[in-house]
Amino acid sequence: MIVYLAILAIQVMLVIDVIRNGRNQLWIMALMFLPGPSTIAYLVIEVYPRLRGNRHVRTARAKAVAAIDPEREVRAARDALDLADTAANRIRLADALTRLGRYGEALPLLREAIERGPADMRTGEKLARALFETGDAAEALATLDRNDPASAQSDRDRQGLLRARILEALGRKEEAMVLYADLVTRLPGEEGRCRYAALLLDQGWDKKARTVLEEVEARMKRLDRQQRAAEADMYRWAIDRLGELRTAR
Repeated sequence: MIVYLAILAIQVMLVIDVIRNGRNQLWIMALMFLPGPSTIAYLVIEVYPRLRGNRHVRTARAKAVAAIDPEREVRAARDALDLADTAANRIRLADALTRLGRYGEALPLLREAIERGPADMRTGEKLARALFETGDAAEALATLDRNDPASAQSDRDRQGLLRARILEALGRKEEAMVLYADLVTRLPGEEGRCRYAALLLDQGWDKKARTVLEEVEARMKRLDRQQRAAEADMYRWAIDRLGELRTAR
C-alpha cells in the first residue's frame, strides 16, 4: 500500500510538472497508463536536462564531488601545470590546495606566479592570506600594503577582514577592533561578527560582545538548516558564548 501511494504521488508530481512547464500533453497519458517506464523516461528526457542547468543543483553537485573526492581539482591542476608551466596554472593549483587548507604548499606556487609577471590584486591577496595562515603575519601585512587597491567594495571588505585578522595576530587589537566594527556593517555572513565578538570578549567588552552575538543569533534563525550547516562550527561557538554571557548576567 505504501509503495502504491508513493508511485501515485510521483505520478501526480510529474503530471503537475508537465502542465506547469508546458510539456507535451502526451506525457500525461503515458504517466497515467505506463507509470514505470514513462516516469523514468520523463525524468531522463525532461527533468534531468533542466536540473543540469540549475545553479543550485550545480553547486550541490560540486560540493558532493568535493566531499567524495577532495583531491580531484588538485590532480587536475597538477596535470595542467605539467602540461604548461604558466603563472595561471600555478595559481590554479595554489587555489586548489588552499581550499583544502594546505597553505604551506600553496605559498611557493603563489610566490613563483608573482615572480613571473605583474600580480593582480587578487593574487596579491592570496599570497597575503597564505603567509598569514602559515604564521608569518608581519609579511602578510606588508604584502597587503604593497597590493594594488581593490576597486569593488566587496573586494575591499574581504581584504579588510584579512587585515583585521592580521592586526589582531600582531597584537594591534585596537586597530583590529575598529576595522571589525566597520566591516560588520557590510560583510555578508557572520564570520566578521563572530571574530569581532571574540575580540571584544578578549578585551573585556562583554556587554558589547553580547549585543553582537545576539545579532548573529537573530540572523541565524532566519536561515534554513542547510545554510546553517555550512558554518555550523561558527554558529555553535557563537551560541555557546552567548549562553555563557546570559548565564553570567
